Amino acid sequence: MRIAQVSPLYESVPPKLYGGTERVVSYLTEALVQAGHQVVLFASGDSTTSAELVAPCKRALRLDPTCKDALAYHLIMLDQVFRRAAEFDLIHFHVDYLHFPLSSRSSIPHVTTLHGRLDLSHLPAIYHQFPGMPVVSISNAQRAPLPFARWQATVYHGLPLDLLRPSEEPGAYLAFLGRIAPEKRVDLAIEIAKRAGIPLRIAAKIDAADREYFAERIKPLLDHPLVEYIGEIGEREKSEFLGGARAMLFPIDWPEPFGLAMIESMACGTPVIAFRRGSVPEVVDHGVTGYIVNSVPEAVKAVERIDRLSRRRCRQVFEQRFSAERMARDYVAVYERLRLRNDQEVGAA
Repeated sequence: MRIAQVSPLYESVPPKLYGGTERVVSYLTEALVQAGHQVVLFASGDSTTSAELVAPCKRALRLDPTCKDALAYHLIMLDQVFRRAAEFDLIHFHVDYLHFPLSSRSSIPHVTTLHGRLDLSHLPAIYHQFPGMPVVSISNAQRAPLPFARWQATVYHGLPLDLLRPSEEPGAYLAFLGRIAPEKRVDLAIEIAKRAGIPLRIAAKIDAADREYFAERIKPLLDHPLVEYIGEIGEREKSEFLGGARAMLFPIDWPEPFGLAMIESMACGTPVIAFRRGSVPEVVDHGVTGYIVNSVPEAVKAVERIDRLSRRRCRQVFEQRFSAERMARDYVAVYERLRLRNDQEVGAA
């Protein structure tokens, strides 16, 4: 198939540091190319891909101090996409609803993966206005706020099997990986580690919007002998960081759409201790790849029994459920259904 992948421009594909959506776009794009598909990737110019790259901006917008209006570059990208639309069998968007007014007027099959939270007050109006837009969820839980959307499938994220190295020996510390933000609850991770008496290493990005929260709420908690904040890390550091941990803490306080860090941890053989929110029960196999808990005391007890879980089994489950190859197959099945439906509709017109 001839497929367009349309990525956000905030990070490169793949990102140099933090970046969930763009990372998934990269894994999917490379897996599709490996499977023999012709892929055009619309992404920032500092992206690295085996697909054809079309770049509406020279570098990732988050890292570009000259960028004053990210929307402008996204509109340029959408114009580039639709000027070439007739070249593609299907266009796969990862830019939320930004393209809906254009896609609703196009005859080219398309689908949108929704990567973020959907419990936002403005979203029902958008999806009622554009009820025909085919969308894919990244967990079944993600769908709950928009049950009336035109859902095509749930496709769980996947990673290349050779991306992260598993470690069968548990480390001496707990890990927190991701973003420092109120909903990610690194403060609870710190509390869990302190109660368990085990060191915690925090590898996390701080967005501009969360700097005040970090300064006022989190920074004072870092002044403890068990707590080490190492900052934002990239792909190359994750095997050592996650593989060297006894467990990864995921004490979220929001409806997590997926949680890429959980499967990254499993890929390293490291079990996950996660709060029962959003996608967690779909991603973590309780008692196999980690423990699902409802409170800090339960999390502390989970830390105490984490060594009962097999790190080798964590890696095996990751390979069975969360490979990039499986993700690509699932998406191709969606593409083919949409393409067939579009052909039938055009033939009936």
